[in-house]
Amino acid sequence: MLSGSTDLVVDGAKQFASDEALVRGCLAGSPGAFDLLVQLHQRTLYRLCYRFVDNHEDACDLTQEVFLRAHRGLARFRSQSSLSTRLYRICVNLCLNRVSVKRPATEPLRPERQTDHRAVDPVDRLDRSQRARQLRGAIARLPPRQRAVVVLRVYHEMPHHEIAAIVGSSVGAVKANYFHAMGNLRRLMPQPEVKVAR
Repeated sequence: MLSGSTDLVVDGAKQFASDEALVRGCLAGSPGAFDLLVQLHQRTLYRLCYRFVDNHEDACDLTQEVFLRAHRGLARFRSQSSLSTRLYRICVNLCLNRVSVKRPATEPLRPERQTDHRAVDPVDRLDRSQRARQLRGAIARLPPRQRAVVVLRVYHEMPHHEIAAIVGSSVGAVKANYFHAMGNLRRLMPQPEVKVAR
């Protein structure tokens, strides 16, 4: 976050007590209104984008595009759903479009390079990082709708009804997508080797 952004969020929360007030402030050109909208949602949307594209640069680009599209569409915002639901919907649609085009990705950041692993058993760390890499690869191979549902349900811990609002389908369809995605992941993930003690 930018320095002073905590003050911006606190002051903005006082001035814009609801999504509607924040949107009205953005449309009226109120100083700091759109900055506040970005500060409130940027981190969550970035994490969602990263789950789809698995690299920092593309996730940043997609997050910026979400806010650009949101800004263009603010005049059409209606309070039938929350502002965060609208932002998630834009984000998921952009991510699904990006992964379906299969643009060449920039090299992903390697989290193991930025973490102090001295306290972790190297064999366990290797097993965990390899399993996590396999899971990310398996999720990337899911059909787009299943992938979106898994990312929102597992990594963002959203309830089915909220996911349904974001992806534009029924709760039953979301539950079916999740069920089928879990089955597909079980088939796609290599089974861990059973180590036999000698």
